[in-house]
Amino acid sequence: MTAERTPLYDEHVRLGAQITNFGGWLMPLQYTSIREEHRAVREAVGLFDLSHMGEIRLKDDAAAQRLLTRDLTPLRTGRVQYALLCNDDGGINDDVLVYAVPEGGYLLVVNAGNQDSDFDWIRSHTPDGAVFNVGREWALIGVQGPGAVALVQRVTSSALGGVKYYAFIEGRVADVACLISRTGYTGEDGFELFCGNDDAGRLWRALLEEGQADGIRPAGLGARDTLRLEAGMRLYGNDMDDKTNPLEAGLEWTLSLDKDFIGRDAIVEARQRGLDRRLVGLKMLDRNIPRHGYRVLRDGQPVGVVSSGNVSFTLGYNIAMAYVLPALTEPQTRLDIDVRGRASPAEVVSLPFYKRPHPK
Repeated sequence: MTAERTPLYDEHVRLGAQITNFGGWLMPLQYTSIREEHRAVREAVGLFDLSHMGEIRLKDDAAAQRLLTRDLTPLRTGRVQYALLCNDDGGINDDVLVYAVPEGGYLLVVNAGNQDSDFDWIRSHTPDGAVFNVGREWALIGVQGPGAVALVQRVTSSALGGVKYYAFIEGRVADVACLISRTGYTGEDGFELFCGNDDAGRLWRALLEEGQADGIRPAGLGARDTLRLEAGMRLYGNDMDDKTNPLEAGLEWTLSLDKDFIGRDAIVEARQRGLDRRLVGLKMLDRNIPRHGYRVLRDGQPVGVVSSGNVSFTLGYNIAMAYVLPALTEPQTRLDIDVRGRASPAEVVSLPFYKRPHPK
């Protein structure tokens, strides 16, 4: 199957990006180095192509309530929620952002590799004519970092100061019609800008040019992964999948158990029965780098597995998220990670690993 290209593919090639196949899309892994791009987002501004993400338009409110784990009743137009799509067994089909759009109903932003399977699953539970797969009609650009809000404000006449975290407005950015969303996957402030495919290149170039004085850098998937890991944000396919119970993943807050949704009964049963594992943060106590799939040990015996691990360029040590036995989840619990046959010491720490100094 041929990998798809986002509307910004030619921009990445022009900038000399290293291209990789991610979720069936040809995406920039890095332009210069993951470290430099990571630091730009933490200290200045980073620019991301997120156009591989899927968008699904769901116009049936009752179906949305049945499919999504969060109670959507309080979600007002112009606001965004993080929620899950679960299967009958309580496993996570996907994690999504839910936009309450002005024309009624919802826009769901789903993971790239899941967008077609999500659409098919949602359509199978929704009345005819109420759900549309619109992801390939939209481009999505992330502007993230301490300088991101000021940068976007300079190229729009919309007042952005009143756009709260997890809220959005419609406006024009660099004279391109956009949905301007104060969301992100980096742990920093900033916006995600939805626009039509044909306008994506113009918007990307305008932001890069305007951001030169801010120290802007285009950033690839490598930095996106190290940033989201520091922020304790789960990655679908690594930290959760259709066999993962949300309670195991530390996502209790995404569950409105006082309403009926697909998977609710299985989740409640798992809570009553007791969990076999829970997700924790781990700080490495040596210089070894933990990776997805590495075993977690206690006194030489396997007690869990790493779901995500990498260098923390911000904190100066290596970090991981891992599933371990529930009895081993207290902070400062000492564990080891099997790194290529050697037991590397680690300790349990609270998530997230990193919080920006002055969140808005």
